[in-house]
Amino acid sequence: MDGNAMTPKASFRNDYSEGAHPRLLQALAQASAEQNAGYGLDAHSTRAAQLIVARLGQPQAQVHFLVGGTQTNLLAISAFLRPHEAVIAVASGHVATHETGAIEATGHKVLITPHVDGKLTPDGVRALLAENTSEHMVKPRLVYVSNTTELGTIYTKAELQALRALCDECGLLFYLDGARLGSALTAEGNDLSLADIAALTHAFYIGGTKNGALVGEALVVVEPALQADLRYLIKQRGAMLAKGMVLGAQFEALFEDALFFELGAHANAMAQRLQAGLKAAGIALLIHSPSNQVFPILTHAQIEALAGVTSFERWSPHSDTHAVIRLVCSWATREDAVDALLAAIGHLVR
Repeated sequence: MDGNAMTPKASFRNDYSEGAHPRLLQALAQASAEQNAGYGLDAHSTRAAQLIVARLGQPQAQVHFLVGGTQTNLLAISAFLRPHEAVIAVASGHVATHETGAIEATGHKVLITPHVDGKLTPDGVRALLAENTSEHMVKPRLVYVSNTTELGTIYTKAELQALRALCDECGLLFYLDGARLGSALTAEGNDLSLADIAALTHAFYIGGTKNGALVGEALVVVEPALQADLRYLIKQRGAMLAKGMVLGAQFEALFEDALFFELGAHANAMAQRLQAGLKAAGIALLIHSPSNQVFPILTHAQIEALAGVTSFERWSPHSDTHAVIRLVCSWATREDAVDALLAAIGHLVR
């Protein structure tokens, strides 16, 4: 293989390899030159929360800024559930597969059901409700979804409406993991807004780490009954950042205009350029993803050769001869990097 097929070497492993968007770094530099109140009570965090709530149409909503996604899921789910209550998620859900048992470590079982293109369905929820029917079992209480899903697919408004209707019918809480919500809300075919997400869930979070922030997620608690004493629990879980302005200043920059959505749209555009090029080269895909994650199927030899010129996740086996890899684009991915990757893959398949 031509060693110059990709120059310079670029990573497609994830959407948080780069630090932060320059405007967020500028906001951090400005806030760092000030004396700010601590523990999320600074002016930047207050304004960032106000900017987010203004987009939701839910004036009662509370916003709490936390450092990472696993921390946010752990904090929210453990705060919302009583000791005997459990989470419902698909088998590929982040809380079920990639959080080192964080939810179970708080004492809450994660009940898993098969997914349909990465998504949870009402039938999947009903099946778990039918299996857990008495005090001898955990009580299903919280429905967990992520948008985008772990397969890069997105929920439609109708799909979330159906899940929320079931939650209301069965007395369940509805929680959405928004680690890649910026990508989901700007993906082709999306018909949801932030206001729709707020109207259809009891709580959700807006991911900054995977959408241009250095660190940070914004936990939005829409349901007033879930808001009591959250700051106590955030502190107890070690999730209250003394220098809270580090998070607040970044979300202030993301939401004072449309930057949050611009960054998600750019990541999607680069991934769709990549996905279209793979299809044109005759590469099969595990699934069509409208977001910033792409899942090509390659031979083992092709994967080993590609690993010499770029970084990616080895996702799952596909057959005796092929496997699935994951390629991810970010707010910082350049067109020339995508084109160089396509050239390298084209060399492999020729």
